[in-house]
Amino acid sequence: MSAAQIGATMNHCFDMNQRVTVSINRTVNYIDRTRQLYDRIGYPPYSWFHADTAPAFTPMMKPLAASRLGMISTAGTYVTGQTAYYYKDDTSIRKIPADTPKKNLRFSHITENYLVEARQDPATVFPSDSLASLQSEGIIGELATDYFSCMGGIYSQRRVREELIPALKQAIDEEAIDCLLLVPL
Repeated sequence: MSAAQIGATMNHCFDMNQRVTVSINRTVNYIDRTRQLYDRIGYPPYSWFHADTAPAFTPMMKPLAASRLGMISTAGTYVTGQTAYYYKDDTSIRKIPADTPKKNLRFSHITENYLVEARQDPATVFPSDSLASLQSEGIIGELATDYFSCMGGIYSQRRVREELIPALKQAIDEEAIDCLLLVPL
């Protein structure tokens, strides 16, 4: 739909003498939407990931107050000056210093419609200030020097397994953390 068509539709639907209520809380069924898109463009049906086994649960080896905590956000977070994420299957990661001011955080993600709140308040998907407060209160023992971010909307399962996960594992291993907070978008 062109800008002119959108404007014409808005003018048609909006009457200054009438009260108009618009609901923005619509559920979007992404699985059905993706299936229809793949069918429409002639691709074979998208194969959603199904784990063969449940993820292993590893109990904490020491109390949180004595642990070093790291964080991964899948919101496509990056710092001003770093390269933004590309939309299509970007498996790169960004190292974000834990003390980065919120005003320097940016977001780039294939699901842009999910980033409205993140751009208004980065703490909704990158809670570094809250973690720092919990550390100062003694609830968390120590924070990693750097946190990490990736773009969670990667369609290629192979690239997630072969590129993203090994890169995140290496980065996290270098931080020598005891526990990890995963903040999905």
